[in-house]
Amino acid sequence: MVFVYSGEFAERVIRNLINDPSFCKSCGLYCDSCKYGVYSYVRNIRAAIELPKPMDLPTFIDKPEEYMPKNIPKADLCVASGLHKDLLLELPLHVERVGVKGLIVPIEDFNEVPSGLRKQVEERCVELGLEYAFPKPFCSLESAEDKPLISRFVTEFGVGRPKLEISTARVGGREVVEAAFVRRSAPCGSTWYVARKLIGIETKRETLYDAIAKAHHSYPCTATMNVDPEAKEPILHIGGYIIREEVEKALKESREKR
Repeated sequence: MVFVYSGEFAERVIRNLINDPSFCKSCGLYCDSCKYGVYSYVRNIRAAIELPKPMDLPTFIDKPEEYMPKNIPKADLCVASGLHKDLLLELPLHVERVGVKGLIVPIEDFNEVPSGLRKQVEERCVELGLEYAFPKPFCSLESAEDKPLISRFVTEFGVGRPKLEISTARVGGREVVEAAFVRRSAPCGSTWYVARKLIGIETKRETLYDAIAKAHHSYPCTATMNVDPEAKEPILHIGGYIIREEVEKALKESREKR
């Protein structure tokens, strides 16, 4: 896998994937190192190539190929994030030439990848025979039968739409979360933090939702709070709904096993 990016979001994903021990400090003094030593995909990342930020480039770039990375190692997948629009449009052709077979473009902010640009990039991927995905947000990415490379990324790296395993206990007549295990994390790593903050929380819906929302915002989620014109609400909210749905699903599965 290779990353071609501008900005902090991709760096957050990379640091989560390599499990950088200095990355997640959300729990502060109460950190119990829940994720450190559990995994590391540092050997799976062939390169992380940072390009100039869009604000440092011309509004329109006549020759985007001049800004493309000079050397990209051969890899199955490329994750592109935060790129200037003209550079993103050029990227499929550039990576296909070096043997990349799939492209993932997370959409955390619709201003970075508006619908028209997404359609243009999709068309280029189809022409070049590249698998592609534009998850909005990145934590909505799931496996698909027609996208084996991207499905393998979700499975082998354990990132995409979160998946948890939760056990509960009765305390003083109340059902509370006894333990929460991350089986698949949001690419930014926020699922680990949410899972940690669920322990001891009553499973009563209102209490549970408040705890999830607080943890999701505190990590914090990197998606925009601006209203997305397609979803009709902020992408950050979509990320919040996703983790809430997955916590509910895990609780339901836990209860069915009793």
